[in-house]
Amino acid sequence: MIFHDTDLRDARLIELRLLGDERGAFARTFSRDEFAAAGMASVYVQQNMSVSAKAGTVRGMHFQRAPHTEAKLVRCLRGAIHDVIIDLRVDSPTYLRHQGFELSAENRHQLYVPPGFAHGFQTLMDDVEVSYLVSSAYAPAAEGGLRHDDPFFGIAWPMRATVVSAKDAAWPLLDPDHPVSV
Repeated sequence: MIFHDTDLRDARLIELRLLGDERGAFARTFSRDEFAAAGMASVYVQQNMSVSAKAGTVRGMHFQRAPHTEAKLVRCLRGAIHDVIIDLRVDSPTYLRHQGFELSAENRHQLYVPPGFAHGFQTLMDDVEVSYLVSSAYAPAAEGGLRHDDPFFGIAWPMRATVVSAKDAAWPLLDPDHPVSV
């Protein structure tokens, strides 16, 4: 694995090293020791997946509040997504900044999302499958979210949102005078 720094503190884009032969290919997608050495979460307690039928579907922007903040390791297994993260850590030099990444079955990139970030994505084609590891178990009382179309962030999604859940559409807009607490 090759860990690439991003514009946001502690977030990493991970490029897999594919080893190929006559059978096909092999790559390591996670190593506890390599993640720990790079300062990333190295223990994950569950793996989640989502399947989205339509291009333009937006899921997010989700986060968990302390003490249930979670790191995520996100990979697109089928299709392609535009994955976006927002740093919600008040003490971070990249607080309230966001960055987007294309993750696809073709490029096989993974995104390491540190604890204290909001995370969401938009599908770039029909029939997309995403899988992600999380470092903390889901805690409904700690769940939070931001609107994907919040003008404060001005996220440049690649296409018009075609499907957004009622729950995701109802997240509040950010109030800069009362920042989000993770």
